[in-house]
Amino acid sequence: MQKAATNSVKVMIDDAIAKKLDLKQISSTVETTFCIADLGCSVGPNTFTAMQNIIDVVQQKYESQDLATHMPEFQVFFNDHSSNDFNTLFTSLPPERPYFATGVPGSFYGWLFPESCLHFVHSSYALQWLSKVPEELLNKNSLAWNKGRVHYTSAPDEVVDAYTAQFAKDLTTFLDTRAKELVVGGLMVLIMSGVPNRIPRSSGPVEMMFDFLGLSLMDMAKEGLISEAQVDSFNLPLYFASPKESRR
Repeated sequence: MQKAATNSVKVMIDDAIAKKLDLKQISSTVETTFCIADLGCSVGPNTFTAMQNIIDVVQQKYESQDLATHMPEFQVFFNDHSSNDFNTLFTSLPPERPYFATGVPGSFYGWLFPESCLHFVHSSYALQWLSKVPEELLNKNSLAWNKGRVHYTSAPDEVVDAYTAQFAKDLTTFLDTRAKELVVGGLMVLIMSGVPNRIPRSSGPVEMMFDFLGLSLMDMAKEGLISEAQVDSFNLPLYFASPKESRR
């Protein structure tokens, strides 16, 4: 799915680089290195394809603007949680690559890079993961206690509101931090899982799958294979925002 998304938005990314990336502004500050970060990179190979595509288009833009003599070297920062299998990532790196590679472990909901360090930020199919499960979902005294479910699908409004609030907080933190890390004239491309505006949250195939997962776990609890308390304590930290929510 992620590879299909990368391929389908390539034209859009190419167009954004052509129209939005300010090379003249960047060239006045970049001495030798153009820095790119892929946030939520996992272990490849999709991240390698995306990084190569971006570098190819940036190089083409340098050449088209008669800046080939100012062509920088490229540094790619591969970021994911510290539990990510960076060993697999680095052993899978393309041997003939036009960039230097660095691993950056840590949550992208916090500081990762020095101020005004990055020229291009890319993230694909990562921002649907929340920084944490909303705390209200685990509080038996809260209206948002998500008993017998593992997601907000088919849950009361209070559960949905708790997820929505956590997503809004996380996205604000992400954007505020990236705004400090990006240089003036830089560019950020975010590919996110989402739902169309005004579509019921329980009608999507992914949401229905989470519904079935919750029901299956409750069936296991009734059979004594697991406890209901274990089901009640398990909630997926996933939120699929609409375009309207992402623009707020």
